[in-house]
Amino acid sequence: MTDAPRRHLAIATGGAGVAPRASMTVDESLLLQVGDLAKATGKTVRAIHLYESLGLIEPVRRSKGRYRLFLPDTKVRVRWIGKLQSLGLSLTDIQAIVQQRQSSESARNAARELREVYKTKLEDVRKAIREYRVLEEELAASVEFLEACDSACTSGESPTGCAQCNRHPEPSEPATDLILGARVEAPGLVTPGRLVPSGVPEPQ
Repeated sequence: MTDAPRRHLAIATGGAGVAPRASMTVDESLLLQVGDLAKATGKTVRAIHLYESLGLIEPVRRSKGRYRLFLPDTKVRVRWIGKLQSLGLSLTDIQAIVQQRQSSESARNAARELREVYKTKLEDVRKAIREYRVLEEELAASVEFLEACDSACTSGESPTGCAQCNRHPEPSEPATDLILGARVEAPGLVTPGRLVPSGVPEPQ
């Protein structure tokens, strides 16, 4: 049995969510429906529709059944959106980046503007890494301290006794805030039946 001939479409790409490019020929069998695009990128169908409504992505055409069809490289675009969100940018921020690039006077200006966004986020990421490294060291020290409790503590000791514990082996380093803070007793602040309401913003 011979394979059915593949249809190739001449598509002029560009528009709200895709950078303008010259016309290109695309194998129709490679075009992605919304569900395929969502599955390939780990997003929900609802998210894909939202990206389209914001002009972040754009279908190249519709199928005979009126399904939206996307180019294969839209997967890269969706992953790009996800990474910018991971960096703390909102969809509104990403939409502004897309619109700014489309309205930029030149490719050089567009690159310069995007570079400034990335430079700011690079500084944020490096700062977060430094903070996480400090937390990593404190967590490791805290875990080591607590592991020693298995042999130092007695089974009949009440948790309230941790604040005056004198059974723990003398550590080589002072106890961390993660240990000391857990020892501080605050009667009445957290009791059964008095839970923190869900949805209440936590103070920083």
